[in-house]
Amino acid sequence: MNKLFFGDNLHVLHERIKPESVDLVYLDPPFNSNANYNVLFREDSGAPTEAQAEAFRDTWEWGEQAAEAYEDVMRASGDVALALRGMRAWIGQNAMMAYLAMMAVRLLELRDVLKPTGSLYLHCDPNASHY
Repeated sequence: MNKLFFGDNLHVLHERIKPESVDLVYLDPPFNSNANYNVLFREDSGAPTEAQAEAFRDTWEWGEQAAEAYEDVMRASGDVALALRGMRAWIGQNAMMAYLAMMAVRLLELRDVLKPTGSLYLHCDPNASHY
């Protein structure tokens, strides 16, 4: 394939990747750490500088995007929808539920692009892996 896509992987997976065309997925998502991550710059000498740029925010909130992701999973139906519906009934509409909805909808798209013989490796940490 030899292509690099930049942007939200949900759109790329849905619009640009053919179903059952991927052999391997390594997913290293945000971990719901509730932190903002910055790129710190250094002077030519290597000394730290105060300059920095925001790389990404690993903070979540239940809002329109989370509700849309949740509804996309509900439309997909099946076991994932059942599990996510139960999780929402248990923990409510909060930051963790927003994170889970975001992950679920993307994992469903990843499942669709994987070949039947494909593998998916998901890097998790203790912040949300038990969910």
